[in-house]
Amino acid sequence: MEILDIYNQGIIDKIATLEVENKDIIYMTKWFTDRSEKYKILVAELNSQVVGWVALNPYSHRCTYQGVADLSIYIRRNQRGEGIGKALLSNIEKEAVKSQIHKIVLFTLPFNELGQGLYKSMGYREVGIFKEHGKIDNDVDVMAMEKILTN
Repeated sequence: MEILDIYNQGIIDKIATLEVENKDIIYMTKWFTDRSEKYKILVAELNSQVVGWVALNPYSHRCTYQGVADLSIYIRRNQRGEGIGKALLSNIEKEAVKSQIHKIVLFTLPFNELGQGLYKSMGYREVGIFKEHGKIDNDVDVMAMEKILTN
């Protein structure tokens, strides 16, 4: 599963997630099948190969947050910075609106400048920094970003 390979690259590279152990096909299959139809997954292909993926995830189980989704986006290592992320974000935002999601939030590592450049170019704003919010090799800060979607 190419989505799994790309996700594991993000884990290994330590720039896009606080996960520290590679995932297997059982984990990814469960993640894929346990989703509500509301929370879309899109992939980008180049020459019949998946080069990136984006997913909307529930932000909270509380009903008051039904219009808010959490974002996951991962691009194949050798394809980063080539516009794939921008295309994926643009398309997932359209799907979000169709699913009555009006706001997307994401959490990024402050040193992931390429990712933050992408998010800012697409209208996401920095909400704040959670200090020492997670641990990869050492304590790491996590930046929260958000975008209000328009119809």
